[in-house]
Amino acid sequence: MTSTDALILNLSSDLAPVRRRNMLREIALLVALGAAELGVILWTGAMRPDMGLVILSPYMIWKMGSLALLAGMTCTIAMRSLAPPASSRRGLMLALGTAALAIAGGLLVTSAADSGRSLLDRLSPVHGMLCATTITVLAMPMMAALGVLMRRAAPVRPKESALACGLAAATCAALIFTLCCPMNDPLYIAVWYSLGVTFVALAARWLLPRRFRL
Repeated sequence: MTSTDALILNLSSDLAPVRRRNMLREIALLVALGAAELGVILWTGAMRPDMGLVILSPYMIWKMGSLALLAGMTCTIAMRSLAPPASSRRGLMLALGTAALAIAGGLLVTSAADSGRSLLDRLSPVHGMLCATTITVLAMPMMAALGVLMRRAAPVRPKESALACGLAAATCAALIFTLCCPMNDPLYIAVWYSLGVTFVALAARWLLPRRFRL
């Protein structure tokens, strides 16, 4: 046995076996968390009371459809980024481009009544901060779960993976929050939802890679 073989054997002798990733189990975990948060919303009666009337309106189709698309994209990007040597950079750029197109699409569903109001009335900062804060709170359980999955996996670019995980958690939370949010103005949605998603993504980018520092 060479000295190199002896060194490798010595370094690997105390290593515990690592369980292989199970994508179905990981996806099921994220779906279960989302379903649990949705269940809490229904149980507490926090759903907007007119949901049955507005669910097929243009702005709700735009809002929920855009967020569902982004949630699916970012979750896929995040999950793929956890497997070496995958890089999430191209996927993140695609997701950001899709988000920009979705925001621009809000112009098509802005009503004349909304566009005729003042900017301050349309943004409604007090309600907007509450929306952004609620999205952040709803994203925390999913961000924690993605952080656990990230620790169990082997991302070779942990900072990119952390950002992808943050975006995935935030967009899923924003999608769930659409059931509660009473605001219909696309400008309001674009500004405050984007603020909440950005805050969660940056928090994940800062917090999650800390475990990977040498």
